[in-house]
Amino acid sequence: MNLRLTCVMILGICFCHLVVAGQEIYYPDRQWQRRSPAGLGLDAETLKEAVDFAESNEYSGSRDLRQAILKGFQREPYHEIAGPVKKRGGPAGVVIKNGYIVAEWGDIHRVDMTFSVTKSYLSTMAGLAVDAGLIQSVQDTVERYVWDGTFRGEHNAGINWHHLLTQSSDWSGSLFGMQDWADRPPRKGGIDDWKHRELLEPGTSFEYNDVRVNVLAYSLLQVWRKPLPLVLKERIMDRIGASSTWRWYGYDHSWVTVDGMKMQSVSGGGHSGGGLFINTLDHARFGLLFLREGKWKNEQLISTDWIKQARTPSEANEKYGYMWWLNKGQWEGVHQDLYYAAGFGGNFIVIDTRNDLIVVTRWLEPSQIDEMMEKVLKALK
Repeated sequence: MNLRLTCVMILGICFCHLVVAGQEIYYPDRQWQRRSPAGLGLDAETLKEAVDFAESNEYSGSRDLRQAILKGFQREPYHEIAGPVKKRGGPAGVVIKNGYIVAEWGDIHRVDMTFSVTKSYLSTMAGLAVDAGLIQSVQDTVERYVWDGTFRGEHNAGINWHHLLTQSSDWSGSLFGMQDWADRPPRKGGIDDWKHRELLEPGTSFEYNDVRVNVLAYSLLQVWRKPLPLVLKERIMDRIGASSTWRWYGYDHSWVTVDGMKMQSVSGGGHSGGGLFINTLDHARFGLLFLREGKWKNEQLISTDWIKQARTPSEANEKYGYMWWLNKGQWEGVHQDLYYAAGFGGNFIVIDTRNDLIVVTRWLEPSQIDEMMEKVLKALK
């Protein structure tokens, strides 16, 4: 492959481009270049309609996210906010075409909670562990690596990394005082029914459950033996030029001792507080890394094998990979060659491999994401 990295210094700012087989691939440095939509083959007026739509369809929940969280998850018994929470801003987002910013709205530098978009960052920590050989195979049982009783019992002992990553483990137990059965319980039955339910064979049933996601985060902490935010910073965020403003939190009581040092086991979402707090542009950099198959400039930060696994439909849910959602008929009028991270309140990172496109939204009414994406794609000439 004919590959060349070229850098040009303009007004003290270095702009880098990767040339592959004669085709230029742009990666942003600290300053992200902007291009006119028309210059990259988009209809400016149609794209503006998409931006106007995003701005006029703000998430209907309270900007006081403490109130929004308590209202949104009031069905859960014993639910409480256990980690940091921050009042949110208004609608914001960017559209990235061929690596360049072609549209933006709102305050794209504001740091906000991102809820379950955090899960896609968390699964990346597993991918890095596999790439580094710390996890030999996602088919290994987690008990081989985490033998402190977290996976005690016949059922839990059969859970492997693949099950946790696809939310199909049906892990049963309590972590940091939070019961698995109390997280998003079924609408039928009561506490006794939920406590004494029949456990399902790992890998056979998809269930969105933050306690089990946090079990994955705790297990990865045991594997890495250092805080996951530090792993993310050193191996991903610093290398892709992210800001220093993002934070990744756990709960007030999720501190554990690893090798004699106190470390916080982070959460994979924010519905009890915590999770990733980050700005729009840093989300876009993370999305661009995945769009570029794990490569940033001349470094392969995540293996192409992992990127492929992350977006492969899982056995229990064809619309879900390794904590990335797959557009398998979910968004009408939008093609299926895209995948996305999604979080409470209309937080999305959409990766469109067909059109070399990234769309990040903050605080868009979640039910409107398909129409928003349809309008963006209509702008492509």
